[in-house]
Amino acid sequence: MTAPDEFLNIDTPENVVFGYEVVGIGSRFLAALVDTAIIGLLLLAANAILIFVLLGGFDSPGMGNSFVVALLSLISFAFFWGYYIFFEMRWNGSSPGKRQVGIRVIRADGTPITLAESVIRNLVRLVDFLPGAYGLGLVVMFADSKARRLGDMAANTLVVREQTAVTLESLGKAATSADPVVSRAPGKAEMEAAKWPVDKLTEADIQLAESLLQRYNELPNGFTLANQILNRLVERMELPSNPVKPSEAIYAIKRIVQIYHYD
Repeated sequence: MTAPDEFLNIDTPENVVFGYEVVGIGSRFLAALVDTAIIGLLLLAANAILIFVLLGGFDSPGMGNSFVVALLSLISFAFFWGYYIFFEMRWNGSSPGKRQVGIRVIRADGTPITLAESVIRNLVRLVDFLPGAYGLGLVVMFADSKARRLGDMAANTLVVREQTAVTLESLGKAATSADPVVSRAPGKAEMEAAKWPVDKLTEADIQLAESLLQRYNELPNGFTLANQILNRLVERMELPSNPVKPSEAIYAIKRIVQIYHYD
């Protein structure tokens, strides 16, 4: 896949479809340029400091040079490998370069990447880089329909376009405009949801809830899906089933997402 990006639809057990724009080589190349530039600057600064500090502590220049070269090689590997893992875990599959371009890494089933996938895909990055400048990785990406490199195949991950961030205002519009009551004061559903242990939910649970809120107006079975998803969230939080009226499920979901992100 070299030209236009493709869309990937992933069905969840709740019959909600996640739509992801799988990015091509162009976007990934731009992100890699930014990340490589940052890694290069970090390595330059670290190497300069190490050379200045360490060489002054050796009486024998030959022994000092050998030690510094070995240490710099180790640090270079750590930066090249650990940079992506660090940011992918901190920024939900993204990195400074990916954020700049607006893309991120996810698992093939649409859920957020975990430490295991990040470690695998970035270890294999060393193979993708052979014989230089991502030579093997580019060949594989050109051949794969989803522009995956070997690291993505090994970790079963994809690089997708970042979706628009969910805000309090957008959540309010999604939840109220689809309900017969266009505007309403916080009701029992919101007050009940405020007491729930939302911290027990995972990023994947919240992503599912956000997807429903964003598309509630477009779904012909939004009412049913809201109840199904709320039941799943309630089960995750180990609460009794059917804690609010079915007609208020969307409001409870809205409040759950708000608490998770902002409270």
